[in-house]
Amino acid sequence: MLALFHAFSMKCSQIQRAIKLGDDELVASLDRELEPLIAAILAYKAVSLLEIYMQLQFMNNLIREEADDRSRVLRNSASLSALIDRYFGGASEAAGEVFRVFSSEKIDRDDTLGFEEGSVLNDVILDSLPNRVAVVTRDYRYLYSNAANSEFLKSKSMELVGRHISEFIGSEDFEISLKAKLDACFAGEKVECLYPSYRQIEPGKVFRCTITPLRAKEEVIGALLVMHEIIAVPAGMLVA
Repeated sequence: MLALFHAFSMKCSQIQRAIKLGDDELVASLDRELEPLIAAILAYKAVSLLEIYMQLQFMNNLIREEADDRSRVLRNSASLSALIDRYFGGASEAAGEVFRVFSSEKIDRDDTLGFEEGSVLNDVILDSLPNRVAVVTRDYRYLYSNAANSEFLKSKSMELVGRHISEFIGSEDFEISLKAKLDACFAGEKVECLYPSYRQIEPGKVFRCTITPLRAKEEVIGALLVMHEIIAVPAGMLVA
């Protein structure tokens, strides 16, 4: 499934470049190539709660991105309903598990989200936060990115799904500083660290990152990353 999301993301990036070049013919051609990718993503039969969520989140993002086109909203809403019927139907227990893990995940006050303990992992809430929030799968690819993180990475949320973190921070920095911390999280540990901005336009900026395991039935299926800029740097916390 991630391969399909990656192909979709790359196609969206190509469309954005074509728009900037003013090549309407190429934009139209690339846009037509999106349809079979969307169809393939919808046709994919998920084999885990994580994959179910990925499909539902994809359609939810698609509805939001195409909110100005009523016909597409109606079509995408129907597709979203079909996915829900496919996986849940009358199985309220399975549906409840998905939404418990991904829509009602509790965030500690220490995660600096600015909400009281018990706030939910919800698109509307997370997109209103100034902090950067992302969900990463066990193979280090973006599953979710809130508005602040997407803007920081200069991408749309939907374009980030399926893309490897190393594409944005560089392979060397990923291997040296971040991979081990994500692996510790996937092993069940909550990780906190500080790291310098990887962008040359922000010299001297330092961010605090909290990495929390996301679990489904005791199994760690991903990581929740919460990042915000700080002023003072406690000794010994800065990532090498």
